[in-house]
Amino acid sequence: MALEVEHLTGGYSQLPVLKDVSFNVQPGELVGLIGLNGAGKSTTINHVIGLLRPFSGSIILNGQNLQENAAAYKRQIAYVPETPILYDELTLKEHLELTMLAYGLDRDLTWQKAHQLLKIFRLDNKLDWFPANFSKGMKQKVMIVSAFMTDAKLFIVDEPFYGLDPLAVHDLLNLIEEKKAQGAGILMSTHVLDTAQRYCDRFILLAHGQVKAHGTLKELQQKAAGAGETLDDIYLRLARDESDE
Repeated sequence: MALEVEHLTGGYSQLPVLKDVSFNVQPGELVGLIGLNGAGKSTTINHVIGLLRPFSGSIILNGQNLQENAAAYKRQIAYVPETPILYDELTLKEHLELTMLAYGLDRDLTWQKAHQLLKIFRLDNKLDWFPANFSKGMKQKVMIVSAFMTDAKLFIVDEPFYGLDPLAVHDLLNLIEEKKAQGAGILMSTHVLDTAQRYCDRFILLAHGQVKAHGTLKELQQKAAGAGETLDDIYLRLARDESDE
């Protein structure tokens, strides 16, 4: 089973930003969502996490249809937003406890996972800190810990590398590999293409709200008739093609 997005048309108000978008994320794989600013990446993610209602099409995760059973669908996902979202009046410890309550997690077992993640991201001595005390990178780490301590079947990670130091980036990538090995799927939006090329199993290239290309790097190279091209080369060609339209 997997995430299946089929013929998705959607956007904000009555304006269709996405036009007949279809893709999937299989268990145990990392899929990179690639595109220029305004291509539809954030709109796609907002539909997948249930913040926007599709005009048409379907979004199904492991047999649960977002439109028909939103609660069962959302229990399977965890989300790391591009901009950290924290409550000013809650400590780090209280943020984690709120996440445990929201997902209905076993408190003792989940705290064991949380402590391991806090140590990895060097937050283990900051449980009593409030968001005002955290840097941008530290806030991002809080969001990562909150998401990855869950047992989600699908992780949606939006531009996760901005604000993270190189060690934290390395730790996050290791964590993604661990979740993949456990059978979770990951959908990641990023502009850090050299990292995406090394770690993603497949790619979805968006432009003007449509899927312009999808597949492994080798498949994208074959479609672009450029056997030795990097993901960056393919992306830049897409960008030039967009600017000419």
